[in-house]
Amino acid sequence: MGIVLQLLAGLLFGIGLVVSGMADPAKVMNFLDLAGTWDPSLAFVMAGAVAVTMGGYRLVLSRPRPFFAPAFDLPGKTALDARIVIGPAVFGIGWGLAGFCPGPALTSLGLAAPGTLMFVPAMIAGMAVARWLSMRNV
Repeated sequence: MGIVLQLLAGLLFGIGLVVSGMADPAKVMNFLDLAGTWDPSLAFVMAGAVAVTMGGYRLVLSRPRPFFAPAFDLPGKTALDARIVIGPAVFGIGWGLAGFCPGPALTSLGLAAPGTLMFVPAMIAGMAVARWLSMRNV
């Protein structure tokens, strides 16, 4: 039953990405182009997502345990290190250059959007390299 609910949540997320325009790299690029053809509509999408996430976290973390796991798996590390700074910086640079981040890229791949056939394999390779580097430094 858990896998079905997770599939439905993923489908809802993908539909939300398509409806909001987050799966369209041109719309994302216009949002990031503050000096040119700036499109502020994605700021409202992000604000709505942050509000829903905040409420969701409060609701979920008020429970004694998650529905589909024996315990919550929350990060225990709070100190800033190079990985916390470099990882988001690389993510942001990639998002700005390609107009995709992982969720919308996978959604756009299913929609056969141009550029995804190159971006998604490169994204997966980047994730593999990041995992390999993190395993080496452990």
